Amino acid sequence: MNMKRMRGRHHRSGGSNGGSVRQQNGQIPLNRNHVFDSNGPDLRIRGTAQQLFEKYLQLGRDASGAGDRVMAEAYFQHAEHYFRILNAMTQAAQQNQQERQERHVRQRPMAVSDGDDAAEEGAEESASEKARPGSDTELAPVEA
Repeated sequence: MNMKRMRGRHHRSGGSNGGSVRQQNGQIPLNRNHVFDSNGPDLRIRGTAQQLFEKYLQLGRDASGAGDRVMAEAYFQHAEHYFRILNAMTQAAQQNQQERQERHVRQRPMAVSDGDDAAEEGAEESASEKARPGSDTELAPVEA
């Protein structure tokens, strides 16, 4: 049996998560700079998802212009695949950013909001007005 055939792809040892580059769900982490090896319909292309999307789109346009509808469709399907990967990466990045913001908000000390400050200041002013001499609430001395 051929030993090279038995080895899997993308299984690197090392790293902080138990020696695996993969996430817990078994997928490679989504990263904009991740380089893909793409085996297209008739050629092999290597690059990021954005580069592969643009390349397959251009190849599809070229094939369509040359009149090869079948090859054009194959290239467009490959382009769509990498477009979906780009969307998944964007969505994951937005979700991670939102989670970081929520974590940051939870870690900040709880401060009194501006609306509560104004209400407290108004209560203090009315209490001080009541205690001021000459105010309506001051009691007149009782003569005995």
